[in-house]
Amino acid sequence: MIETRPQKTQERALLIGLERQGVSKWDLHDSLEELRELANSAGAEVVDTVTQKLQKPTAPYYIGRGKAESIKESCQDQRVTSVIFNDELSPAQGRNLENLFARKVLDRTQLILDIFAQRARSREGRLQIELAQLQYLLPR
Repeated sequence: MIETRPQKTQERALLIGLERQGVSKWDLHDSLEELRELANSAGAEVVDTVTQKLQKPTAPYYIGRGKAESIKESCQDQRVTSVIFNDELSPAQGRNLENLFARKVLDRTQLILDIFAQRARSREGRLQIELAQLQYLLPR
């Protein structure tokens, strides 16, 4: 008899970046390319990248409400499980976006901490990463 193991489903991620005034498109492109590599390192399959031109992030969603609604539809159509933002989100923005998208929302810092957590081998290393994650998540 052939034993079959359940396959671990790979996370499907959507990357989001903000094109701000004074930041070149090349800088944004390079930053999003780096974020793509980080997501791949964390074990996610990047299905799409979305950018929006704004002078500054909006308080409730970081991106505009219309763009957020559009991304919500894209997440459903592309079976996205995680949405990863290129910049740091405030606790309120993270909560608002998770409620709107009904998916896990991460920012660059959370993604990097997750990668470190996956790769920490020593007990001390795992404890240090756990402490860093808890300190980061405390206000959230």
